[in-house]
Amino acid sequence: MQKTAFVTGITGQDGPYLAKLLLEKGYRVFGLVPRHSNPNFSNTDYLGVTSGIEFVTGDLTDEGSLLQLIRSTRPDEVYNLAAQSFVGASWDLARLTTEANALGVLYLLNAVKHHQPTAKFYQASTSEMFGNSAEDGGVQTERTPFHPRSPYAISKLYAYWMTVNFRESYGMFTANGILFNHESPIRGREFVTRKIAEGVARIKLGLEESISLGNLDARRDWGFAGDYVEAMWLMLQQSHGDDYLVSTGETHSVREFLDAAFAHVGIADWQGLVKVDPRFKRPAEVNVLQGKSRKAEERLGWKPKVGFEELVRMMVDADLERQRARLGEKAFAV
Repeated sequence: MQKTAFVTGITGQDGPYLAKLLLEKGYRVFGLVPRHSNPNFSNTDYLGVTSGIEFVTGDLTDEGSLLQLIRSTRPDEVYNLAAQSFVGASWDLARLTTEANALGVLYLLNAVKHHQPTAKFYQASTSEMFGNSAEDGGVQTERTPFHPRSPYAISKLYAYWMTVNFRESYGMFTANGILFNHESPIRGREFVTRKIAEGVARIKLGLEESISLGNLDARRDWGFAGDYVEAMWLMLQQSHGDDYLVSTGETHSVREFLDAAFAHVGIADWQGLVKVDPRFKRPAEVNVLQGKSRKAEERLGWKPKVGFEELVRMMVDADLERQRARLGEKAFAV
């Protein structure tokens, strides 16, 4: 029988990649889009999956709408990818971040519990919950203590433990994917990796003179979103729910990302092309994030396929293509 998946955050970065994977596996995919908005389907269009998704409207902060949607769609699998996910904005949007990232998960879990208790539930957790626990040279695993350093990370930690609690209290199949930073050509433009990819493309084409960034020394464990959604799916194919860390095991600084991005377009000396703007620095910085996904490798058979250099090239090439297309459109308009 055909499986049905209900996916929140369907128009973000991970949602389209997950939808592509599920559709290729023969799933019927329902994608949640917010009410009272004009959904932007550019990311699902980019991956060619818009027509295959059945979009439904609702609100993660409205428990009534989630109850109705789970009752009407009857999913076999629920993937909660929706969030206010820009860490830097979470200090100014702490209430919104908490309502969407924390309470929204509680409401969705309740909806599944009441109307589809046999459904398997995936919660998108984050490496930001660890804070600076890797500063002394260690790496994070599922056993590493959490020390969140932003309203975003705190809200995600609430959701993580609520997901665990529903599994332990009600016997539901729930899984947390503690995903480390994962990027792609459809990453939001406010995120540092996409700011770099787009900025480098525009500098190469003579459209900009510089990029403004925050902490260039922050180190992250960067992987490819297309690889990471496969890990999400694998978590829900197991016999019981559990929590898994998903990472590449490598760490690179923002400077190294800049090195790779500029090198790809033939610019060796980029120091004068990047400006450090204090406005982009966090009130409480997380300096290093590096994960060890041994559990995911051993139990799920998952390993990342796309390496750091390939990921950077992929993102820069995509933005070069976008910028050239826009230049062509302008020339045609003239």
